[in-house]
Amino acid sequence: MKKAFLLLLPLLMFSCGGEKFSITLTSPKEVVSVQLFENSESQLAYIMNFQGNPVLLESTLGLELREYGLLGKEMELLRVDSTRNTRPWNPLWGEDGIIIDDHKAYTFYFRSKKNDLLMNVHFKLFADGMGFKYEFPPQEGVDELIIDDEFSQFKLTGDHTAWWIPADYDSYEHLYKTTKVSEIDSSLVDSSLLAASTIMERHAVNTPLTMQTASGLHISIHEASLTNYSEMTLRVEDDKRTLTSSLVPSQLNGWKAKVNAPFSTPWRTVQVAEKAGGLIESKLIVNLNEPNKLENTDWIKPGKYIGIWWEMHLQTSSWDMASGKHGATTEKAKRYIDFAAKHGFDGVLVEGWNTGWERWIGFPDREGVFDFVTPYPDYNLEEVVAYGKQKGVEIIMHHETSAAPRTYEQQLDTAYALMQNLGIHAVKTGYVGPIIPEGEYHHGQWMVNHYRKVLSKAAQSEVMVFAHEPIKATGLRRTYPNMMAREGLRGSEFNSPWGGGNPPEHLTIVPFTRMLGGPIDYTPGLFKLNLNEYKEGAYVPTTLAHQLAEYVVVYSPVQMAPDLIEHYEGEAAFQFIKDVPTDWDASKVLAAEIGEYIVMARLGKNEFDWYLGGLTDENARELEVSLDFLQNGAQYEAQIYKDAADADFETNQAAYEIEKRIVTKKDKLTLKMARGGGVAVRFKAL
Repeated sequence: MKKAFLLLLPLLMFSCGGEKFSITLTSPKEVVSVQLFENSESQLAYIMNFQGNPVLLESTLGLELREYGLLGKEMELLRVDSTRNTRPWNPLWGEDGIIIDDHKAYTFYFRSKKNDLLMNVHFKLFADGMGFKYEFPPQEGVDELIIDDEFSQFKLTGDHTAWWIPADYDSYEHLYKTTKVSEIDSSLVDSSLLAASTIMERHAVNTPLTMQTASGLHISIHEASLTNYSEMTLRVEDDKRTLTSSLVPSQLNGWKAKVNAPFSTPWRTVQVAEKAGGLIESKLIVNLNEPNKLENTDWIKPGKYIGIWWEMHLQTSSWDMASGKHGATTEKAKRYIDFAAKHGFDGVLVEGWNTGWERWIGFPDREGVFDFVTPYPDYNLEEVVAYGKQKGVEIIMHHETSAAPRTYEQQLDTAYALMQNLGIHAVKTGYVGPIIPEGEYHHGQWMVNHYRKVLSKAAQSEVMVFAHEPIKATGLRRTYPNMMAREGLRGSEFNSPWGGGNPPEHLTIVPFTRMLGGPIDYTPGLFKLNLNEYKEGAYVPTTLAHQLAEYVVVYSPVQMAPDLIEHYEGEAAFQFIKDVPTDWDASKVLAAEIGEYIVMARLGKNEFDWYLGGLTDENARELEVSLDFLQNGAQYEAQIYKDAADADFETNQAAYEIEKRIVTKKDKLTLKMARGGGVAVRFKAL
């Protein structure tokens, strides 16, 4: 059902005289309200409430345009339109089989009193938050616009607890910090392990920025549909309560963004939930993106894969051939294909297959190093692909650009034509290192447009993309469902000997921050957790049950079993990885406190089996959860993979037990998780 109507004139409360306007907007069920008005300094401003209580105090709106100056001050309101939309839609894949887009939309049409430039401001209000964006409609004499700054403010009601990473223009691969907003300080973070890092503002963060108020309300600020624009970071102003949008610049060109009218900025989003789990269950971000633009999607398929990857991080083999321990050989790829076929995996990723890895990182002259079509002599690409097809296993291509996107763009046609000819439908892309040309950053407009160009080329070639060192996820998976998953966080490779390990609390924060943007290629499922044989004292700081639970908690439609295949042989717990789906009909957060623990349940796509994953931080924990999400009148065999009594993320990571019992929706389940531990359950319908 879709309803549309014009906002009634008596509600507008503005006139053609010198009076200032003030308009109140409401969401469905009037849970969220926004007051848009002209403040005492003639600046556009807004206030946001949730259930009648303030979420954001007076916050200003505006953009700084090079030719036109500040737009957002001394604006004449011409008219207002409003529509009500209630529409279900079915994602091609995802956490839920059906999504309801229920919102009220408002468009404000403004004219600058200083220069007659037209600018529209759009608001969409949902029961769990809102989004707004700026639009420059078609107008005579206006074509190119240079945006030097954006002044979208979010003024908080207090000094909230925040989970944040710094406003790094080149990397999201930081551990999250937990501080008050007033204590946000990039000097607290360590970026020494990052291949590229550019932090220019000390008191600024990347988004999603998630916070909790003193009263327990949860708030997350992010953006949706990031298109042809620089990404938004948030600067903490001197009052320690006001967050102001700060766009990643192009030092090469001297602007934040350069666009052509007509043009709309990305949506600036504010999600609100009484419980932490409500942020994860929110569909606001994807609902602010356009529907699927791809006509034929038969080739887009969620699934699981293994690959020649982890051994490079263990340094038992290498991406390059000159080292004498090249990993991507024809023989090894076939062995991985055999393992995938035997255990029901859909694909095999092969990294280091193409020439050029001898000069891929740490060299200033990285352009032209890779060509994405020439394999090393010990890797027969055509033979490996053909062998995989015989076994029913897809090969996943790997394109590491070494952060030289101009080289990649020059070879897109050739590289993707090769994939089409071979029938390869998936690629993992990478952008390790500082961007070439110097002065551009991973998260600036130039690279945003590059990532989109690659995604479009991939769609034309019927290729799914797993992007590493990407631009952040902002819900575009709805519009381009071949955008399967992104890294864009401190991933599991940091659990290798060189990375020092991700602390147990990491994945009790990530679902409420990075995952709000979209699916994550985190690579869960490491089984050999004591890494002392690779580096003295090294270990993965989780239990094995925690690794299993990650498949349910950390969402991705394409999940990897990343460990060496010999580490899975003979392990009973490997059965859970083989069983767990990557596509779902329903997802629920059963219990959660950000930075402490999370328990999620998901219903497999087109099946009756539910799966549960629970993770805890460095503290052992016992939680009781209701099984009321199970189907009425049905019995299930609960196959429980849990920490052993003596399991511990520091001293006994691999200790686990498997328990089976019959349950129904009337039952409760007590989850005992060790320090850094977890629990994974398959509820098999009987």
